[in-house]
Amino acid sequence: MTEQNSTGALIVKITVLTIGAALLFAPFLFQDVRSLEVAARICVFVVLVASYDLLIGYTGIVSFAHTMFFGFGAYGAAIALKQMGPGWDAVMVGGLAGMLVSLVVAVAIGLLSLRVKAIFFAMITLAVASVVLVLASQLSDFTGGEDGITYRAPQLFKTATKLAVDEDGKVLRLFGVKLNGKLAAYYFVFATSLALFVLMFRLVGSPLGTVLKAIRENEARAEAIGYRVVSYRTFVFCIAALAASLAGTIYAIWLKYTGPDTMLSFSIMIDILLMVVIGGMGTMWGAVIGAVLMVLAQYYLRDLMGAAAEATSNLPILPELLNPDRWLLWLGIIFILLVYFFPRGIAGTIMQKGIAK
Repeated sequence: MTEQNSTGALIVKITVLTIGAALLFAPFLFQDVRSLEVAARICVFVVLVASYDLLIGYTGIVSFAHTMFFGFGAYGAAIALKQMGPGWDAVMVGGLAGMLVSLVVAVAIGLLSLRVKAIFFAMITLAVASVVLVLASQLSDFTGGEDGITYRAPQLFKTATKLAVDEDGKVLRLFGVKLNGKLAAYYFVFATSLALFVLMFRLVGSPLGTVLKAIRENEARAEAIGYRVVSYRTFVFCIAALAASLAGTIYAIWLKYTGPDTMLSFSIMIDILLMVVIGGMGTMWGAVIGAVLMVLAQYYLRDLMGAAAEATSNLPILPELLNPDRWLLWLGIIFILLVYFFPRGIAGTIMQKGIAK
């Protein structure tokens, strides 16, 4: 690795570690409900994007069914918590059920479809995901239909609140932050998301990761030297599906609500794809950067545009262009600029070219 590339990799690693530290102390740095929701969503989407990067970035598999596996995990936990009550036994049963369904579907899709060309495989996954979305919306007795399912979180998070009270019954505070169930739930999301990300990071750094890159770069050559390409692709497809399913279970516990729009929507799939492209495919570090930028833009770009429109209210044209209702337009422009200046994603371009300090 050249000195420039080493510098670029160092910049990316420091950036990701800084983001990780910010997420670790997010409840204390940003003491409002919305900021905590944003931080939790970032944690979950880092796992989702990293698992999708295993497919598209490391193996060259284009799938549109990733949110389907995300939904399996979420609905598994939601149905179990609704039927069995707010206990960790329900979370275990629901999470394992979601993983089992994800694994069975992933194996079926992989073995039957990964032999075809990439575009046909992508269309097959899109069709399967669409069928699952329709079923989730129509099987209202089982999934809650369009209204979704509302349930209670595990009792541990309430117990955390009871343990952190003083003699007068008031919830204790640490640096101004209440030591309540919401804080416990956030650190549950953070810890489990971090563990899943580290496992995937170790996976791509193993000999298996090298094989996956070889398949991505030249499938025919990998087949010629003895690797069973379809088996490896099916295996990594299953690993990505299981990771996405676990991410869904984690997010379901945090939200205490599961519905088609929050877990199975095709717009979530588009968000994941954009996050991978923005962060950088085949880097893993890019999953963190892409998830952070995209989630922050979704939550705060409208607010920034509103403030900018108000600040430029005395100028011609600008207030109209900066109208918060046009935030998707500006998000699209920002995405185009990022792709133009960072063709391999932010992390990928910096690591490749070693951008100067």
